[in-house]
Amino acid sequence: MPADVVHAAAPKIESTFKAREVEGIFDLYFYRPIGFWLAQVFARLRMTPAGVSLLAGIFGVVAGHLYFYRDLSVNVVGMVLQVCANAFDNADGQLARLTHQESREGRIIDSVADHLVFVSVYLHLTLRYLFEGSSQAICLLALAAAVSHALQGAAADYYRNTYLYFVTTRARTDLDSSSELRSDFRKLTWRQAPWHKLLLALYLNFTRQQEILAPRLKTLRDVAAQLFHGKIPDSLRTRYRNLASPMLKWWGLLMTNIRMLMLFALLFISQPVYYFWFELIPLNLLFVYLLFRQEKMAGSLLKIAEFEQNSA
Repeated sequence: MPADVVHAAAPKIESTFKAREVEGIFDLYFYRPIGFWLAQVFARLRMTPAGVSLLAGIFGVVAGHLYFYRDLSVNVVGMVLQVCANAFDNADGQLARLTHQESREGRIIDSVADHLVFVSVYLHLTLRYLFEGSSQAICLLALAAAVSHALQGAAADYYRNTYLYFVTTRARTDLDSSSELRSDFRKLTWRQAPWHKLLLALYLNFTRQQEILAPRLKTLRDVAAQLFHGKIPDSLRTRYRNLASPMLKWWGLLMTNIRMLMLFALLFISQPVYYFWFELIPLNLLFVYLLFRQEKMAGSLLKIAEFEQNSA
């Protein structure tokens, strides 16, 4: 969309949300306003959402490197860069919705950039302790924390997008399944489209992880797609909202903001190693509890979906 059209339309910030109910407090009142302003600037500069995602990734990777140094002033620069990375990460999606450039490739690049940021954080914190003479056991601790982080983030993203699928119409064209992705992956060749095939391979692996973590929810989505073809009945939509809404704020604790705040606090007291333990113990306990709650909810909603179809 041309920049003058964006300006003339005077879009509201709400038009760049996926849905208000899935936004955290910190996002609503800090990152989304900043991201909205940035999205408007990027629209005038004719930047693509993928380009903004790459910029976010660069800021975040550099931030992770700056956590390697046991110097608070250097660490603070890293914190500022990570806040900038998160603001850009919000802005890329807002730009996509503002300019109607939402695409699967954009979502994949955004996901890859997010993963690279936290790989940099975990890697450089681990190197920080190794260079200070810590036991090599720190590598196992960091790896376990990083795997936990990846699984928690994948599940939180999956449940949030599924909420949008059932309760709103915003995400129904964005929802991918591993079977669809596998079919598209096989159509591409490494010789003709190596970049697209690589991105799709990464996204396929990510989607498989999500579906393995939430088998009942995957079944619910598949059944709903087969029975209702994207037109979710009002009774099922209402029931899903009532059951899932209370858990959204808890899933939000497994997203980026709480991790950043904890990491920053631990860097200020020069004890970032406890960030790994934070991932492994409290966040994993919350993760397991939410998985149990959501899978139980999905099972009950399956019965409602089947009843709706039989009574139609």
